[in-house]
Amino acid sequence: MFDSKRRILIVSFDGLRPDLIDPELTPNLWRLKAAGLTLANHCTVYPSETRSAFPSLVTGATPDRHGMVGNKYVDRAVTPARYIDTSDAVLLRRLDVESGGRLYSAPSLGEILAASGRSLAVLATNTPGTTRLFHHKAEDLGHVRLSGHFREACTPNDVLAEIEAHINPLTPAPPRTEPDRIGQDWITSAFLDVVWPKYRPDVTILSYGEPDVTSHFHGTGAEATRSIIAHCDQQFGRVLDWWEAEGRQAGVQIVAISDHGHITGHTRVSVADSLRAAGFRPGVAPAPDIDVVVVPGQVGALYLVDPDEANIARLVATITSEPWCGPVFTRAKDEVNGIAPGSLSNRLVFADHVRAPDVAFSFRADDTVDPFGLAGGTFYDNDRRTGLGVHGGLHPKELAAVGIVAGSAFPAAGSVSAVRSGICDVAPTILQLLGVAASQSMTGRVLGELIAPAAKDGPSIREDVFDAHLGAYAQVLRRIHVDGACYLSGAWVS
Repeated sequence: MFDSKRRILIVSFDGLRPDLIDPELTPNLWRLKAAGLTLANHCTVYPSETRSAFPSLVTGATPDRHGMVGNKYVDRAVTPARYIDTSDAVLLRRLDVESGGRLYSAPSLGEILAASGRSLAVLATNTPGTTRLFHHKAEDLGHVRLSGHFREACTPNDVLAEIEAHINPLTPAPPRTEPDRIGQDWITSAFLDVVWPKYRPDVTILSYGEPDVTSHFHGTGAEATRSIIAHCDQQFGRVLDWWEAEGRQAGVQIVAISDHGHITGHTRVSVADSLRAAGFRPGVAPAPDIDVVVVPGQVGALYLVDPDEANIARLVATITSEPWCGPVFTRAKDEVNGIAPGSLSNRLVFADHVRAPDVAFSFRADDTVDPFGLAGGTFYDNDRRTGLGVHGGLHPKELAAVGIVAGSAFPAAGSVSAVRSGICDVAPTILQLLGVAASQSMTGRVLGELIAPAAKDGPSIREDVFDAHLGAYAQVLRRIHVDGACYLSGAWVS
């Protein structure tokens, strides 16, 4: 199973729904499916947000283990409490230094590889914070981390200068209403022309930051979004051509993923207005006149100044009376229930961390079909028009993620695995392929069914279902267990 000549290339397409991969729109991903093995039931974590999911990719662990509890959160480890936006790479570096290297609560892939004399390179067009989160200690370990747009996320400086001289200087990120093509081209060329031939990393993450942004501002099935999906696929086609000509023979294994899916926002609401009407004093960041922070985003995160049980129960009673409220989680009362009536324990969705909100919720989602023919709709709380892509919650289409593997380690070319798998499984699987020990903090499993013929009886699989009620409000959460790993199937409110 272990081959000392192996290298791993992880290629990510931010926010790509698996059901948008087809021979016409994405011929190169389709070509990879024919050459490899498709994970037909691959999923992400909750919250289904980029800067929770990618930390799960590189730590092999759920957010309760690594601590990135959302794209944004309130840090109550300091006084006064402060609002953290993890898209800020400079802030993340400061937080890591201030905490003595504990930005993550679990070891990450770059650290694990470095301890075994291996290297991780990152090339990404995501936000600068996301780019840093792929390998937050790259500068300390002498590894390559490059952003297609943001110098503050790049290291080492001499490698960046070398690539800029070879290709072209970094360009500013385009307005978020315009698909980002130049960034995808730059990181692809940087990998093919410089990083691979000169540095040959043991593991490379090549992360296309689209179609996520375009989906948020145009719609998941809109022409602009389909156009940038096609463009990213074309850039991936350059990588796939290289792999077929050179990389495969050099022992490179490809893992293609996305970090989450998208559904369509159909009804705009205001959580703050609902809380204000109930007598709370909401705000988007801690302040003297605020008693509950409503963290901006599609996944609900509510932080109380005084998070005693009575206040949490009052908060849950308020939101569960609203038509927009979906599944709700609070700290554990017992193995199933949260401390507030009607809520489930946040341990069930692996959201129990010191940074976690007092009340976590998803907006109510459904299976309505949007104008582009894509299933999945939801209430939402932002300043954009209806009909645009959103994610963060527990609808199955938000949780669904791309998963395709190809290379000599995965012998079943052109096949499909229906066994549930997830983003936390990637790190332990590639570490096994490299002969490097996984961290005890990892909650993902080694995808043994992809590497070797399945055992006669296959993996052990079971489902569990949990529910909670408060008046007319009722929620149901479903999970799937495969051997020792647990995956979220979805949650619904009736």
